[in-house]
Amino acid sequence: MTRPARAPSRPRFAVLVFLMVYPLVTGLIYALTPLTIDWQIWQRNLVMVPIIVISMIWVIIPRIHRHFARWL
Repeated sequence: MTRPARAPSRPRFAVLVFLMVYPLVTGLIYALTPLTIDWQIWQRNLVMVPIIVISMIWVIIPRIHRHFARWL
């Protein structure tokens, strides 16, 4: 008889997402600021947020699940 899969720990998952997204956001801010110095904040966010979301969906979250599945 097989046991049902254990649900991942939300607090652990949240910590891992934070640890991976924070450097991404910080790096993007530093990278985009010189290119968008005269832009309004909403315009910068309009460029930055899709990059972050795409990175989270197709890179960060799959890697967290792949590399930390046993710990979660």
